[in-house]
Amino acid sequence: MLDHLGDFKRDYFCGELTENNIGDEVRLLGWADSVRDHGGVIFINLRDREGIVQVVVDPSKSPEEAYEKAKKVRTEYVIGVQGRVQRRPAGTENPKLPTGTIEVIADKLLILNTCDVLPFQIEDNINVSEEVRLKYRYLDIRRKPMFNNLLIRHEVYQATREYLAGHGFLEVETPMLTKSTPEGARDFLVPSRLEKGKFYALPQSPQLFKQILMVGGIERYFQIVKCFRDEDLRADRQPEFTQIDFEMSFVNEEDVIAISEGLVHYIFKKVLGIDLKLPFRRMTYKEAIERYGTDKPDIRYGMELIDVSEIAKNVEFKVFKDAVEKGGVVKGLTIKEGAKFSRKEIDDLTEYAKKFGAKGMAWIKLSEGKMSSPIVKFFTQEQQQQLKEKMKGEEGDLLVFIADTYETTHKVLGFLRKHIADKLNIIPQGKWDFLWIVDFPLVEWDDEEGRFVALHHPFTSPKEEDIPKLDEAITNPQVASSLKSRAYDLVLNGEEIGGGSIRIHTPFVQEKVFKLLGISDEEAKEKFGFLIDALKFGAPPHGGLAFGLDRLIALMVGADSIREVIAFPKTQKGNCPLSGAPDFVTKEQLEELGISVEIEEEKLS
Repeated sequence: MLDHLGDFKRDYFCGELTENNIGDEVRLLGWADSVRDHGGVIFINLRDREGIVQVVVDPSKSPEEAYEKAKKVRTEYVIGVQGRVQRRPAGTENPKLPTGTIEVIADKLLILNTCDVLPFQIEDNINVSEEVRLKYRYLDIRRKPMFNNLLIRHEVYQATREYLAGHGFLEVETPMLTKSTPEGARDFLVPSRLEKGKFYALPQSPQLFKQILMVGGIERYFQIVKCFRDEDLRADRQPEFTQIDFEMSFVNEEDVIAISEGLVHYIFKKVLGIDLKLPFRRMTYKEAIERYGTDKPDIRYGMELIDVSEIAKNVEFKVFKDAVEKGGVVKGLTIKEGAKFSRKEIDDLTEYAKKFGAKGMAWIKLSEGKMSSPIVKFFTQEQQQQLKEKMKGEEGDLLVFIADTYETTHKVLGFLRKHIADKLNIIPQGKWDFLWIVDFPLVEWDDEEGRFVALHHPFTSPKEEDIPKLDEAITNPQVASSLKSRAYDLVLNGEEIGGGSIRIHTPFVQEKVFKLLGISDEEAKEKFGFLIDALKFGAPPHGGLAFGLDRLIALMVGADSIREVIAFPKTQKGNCPLSGAPDFVTKEQLEELGISVEIEEEKLS
């Protein structure tokens, strides 16, 4: 028979009790973390969200009713305890618990609910599949690491609101049901029951609406907002994710960057007690690509890309020579103490490079005072020495090279650099290296679509000095490729945590950019008509930024996946093991919406 809570109210959370409470009569509520019977005396570690305290039910001190109930308590039973706080007997203290010097002698015990056999133990470190953890997420959240992640998330929410509200931003909600404007990822579509055949879309971001809020004179907007993208998932992607989104009127890049840095500084100071050094470093897109092979470089370690094209163009090694003659580049990485890699390990690196478009990977070992490699025979002694000096190679190092187009060479070496750093475990921990990437290209060529696409999004403003070039760029690919945007990304330890831009605020510039992107007037009106119309009614200069909240918090807590900082995430296949979503719906529901689906009839109930 279970007890009723009635008017039994807790006085303290378990973890709040200290030696100052010795002698106090307290009421506690929570879960039985563990139960031990030591010769008739029952010890219950009572746990709530703030911590654990030991409860003692001693038949010589506690009422018989409390003792009889305590004998029935099992792990994860929900119980209430009333009792007196006392100091633990000398020698029985538990230094692992903040409450380890005190205990509660029970006078009253309530059993409020029982618990079935657990699918896994509620422990900090558990060896259980993520699928099981997600299915029983309510149990997973009881574990201290998961609870702490959600607590940090809560504190980041509060710090964000405090900082932005304190700097004149208004929190405004934008619609969850909006118009489908696919530009990049696929939209999630929601059928309309009232207008059959028509669909809403869940927003990929509040981009259009936040710009319209600037037209509306809000001037400073922010929102902690859900966004939705129907794309393939991985550790840092979810079909629904959260952004800290803000927009400002009458600003330039420096204004947005200053607010962004101030917000990040405030969050880290308030939540983690870390005083970040401002301002953050900056690097151009071109420099990032050429030094690190990526526009989100991890600058906590070296191993930068080294251009050896000038040497390569004169060697007899055809792969190197041809790459340079065709307008490509030859670049390499110096792997310290990499000469110890076995041939299999080098072959594995080659196969890894091929995953990202490389045709192969050349390599040279520096060992026993000489160079060893199948390609060394193609180099003169002088060229070997030049290569060694250019690569800053030393005894015991491994030099690896990619020879290909500019784009492929940098992309492959960027992935190789990170892969090798992980393999050698040379990435420093406990560092927070923030980096702004600026001066992005406005557009990039997409071979698959046969047109230029926006590197960020179609509403990103070109640099002011490039606006006069837009007409020529529409018909001249070389000019188009030279255009720079007023975009900026914030990178932390090799992960992009935020990105934004100064937006286009005049209709004629927006129309020219649409033409550059191969978007016809009809298509622009169909997809973005309501924004284009708004720009005609006195839109102010404006810009903003969106932080990936899930990714930021994952970095703050040291999680490998953003699923660790989301209360109820989806799997990498987009499923929710807890609720069973997505799932089939009834024929009646589909008929109401005027929808038929091509699936086996028996799957619809």
